[in-house]
Amino acid sequence: MSGFDGLRVLALESRRAPELAKLISTYGGKPLVAPSMREVPLESNKEALAFAARLLAGEFDMVIFLTGVGARTLLGVVETVHDRGMYVAALQRVKVVARGPKPIAALREIGITPAITAPEPNTWHELLRALDEAGKASPELGLQGARVAVQEYGVSNPELLSGLRERGAAVTRVPVYQWALPHDLAPLRAAIRAIAEGNVDVALFTTAVQAVHLFQVAAEMQLEEPVRSGLSRAIVASIGPTTSEELQRHGIRADLEPSHPKMGFLVKEASEQAGELLRQKREGIASAG
Repeated sequence: MSGFDGLRVLALESRRAPELAKLISTYGGKPLVAPSMREVPLESNKEALAFAARLLAGEFDMVIFLTGVGARTLLGVVETVHDRGMYVAALQRVKVVARGPKPIAALREIGITPAITAPEPNTWHELLRALDEAGKASPELGLQGARVAVQEYGVSNPELLSGLRERGAAVTRVPVYQWALPHDLAPLRAAIRAIAEGNVDVALFTTAVQAVHLFQVAAEMQLEEPVRSGLSRAIVASIGPTTSEELQRHGIRADLEPSHPKMGFLVKEASEQAGELLRQKREGIASAG
């Protein structure tokens, strides 16, 4: 499989960096892997523990889980103070909502089956739509007047929170973990210089936080505009709409999203389309110039 045909492919993945580098090579690309983030528990778990106390006291009607890692981390935090069985029983008494397959799997590990799930591509748009449809089909699942806790990840999602409040819900944020920059920034800085110098043909983004951190470090290096220019001449492949929206905030339009929001699909479909998309893009830039 030689879909990339020697193109230089940047990946900003951290946890699955070796797997992604191998996939890029398998499809004929030259991988440049620069970890851009690390997952860290919140130093203070006050919000998570306050949520647990209120859940056990029956003060929530619905709990929305946005990530699998977050659901598992929240359980770990709760268990430092409360009995696991009591926490699970409390969740069974409320309406549990899961954004996608990862939180669904994490919840099933503790015997919880979500009442509502969001379809692919599992963004806040689909989540709100699924909640709307559930509320129409069954009034007790409606959001008007409902006390809703939202397990958050990384950065908060203001659109989701606003959408819930607009539908009449009283919303409580439950931040469980956050993303930090890697301890070693050398690979990311090298990748930023490579983009700025035009030495990246394809850039793969597998989460919105990668875009946030890329531009944060680029700004610190005073290379924000050269990076924006470099990406405008490369093919930008985004795992899905949430990541594409974040790229758009930084002035970058995603050239493609995979048919399914999974890493394997992203690399395969990028390898199949990158050559032609790159040719069209660079011809367009040349004719415009």
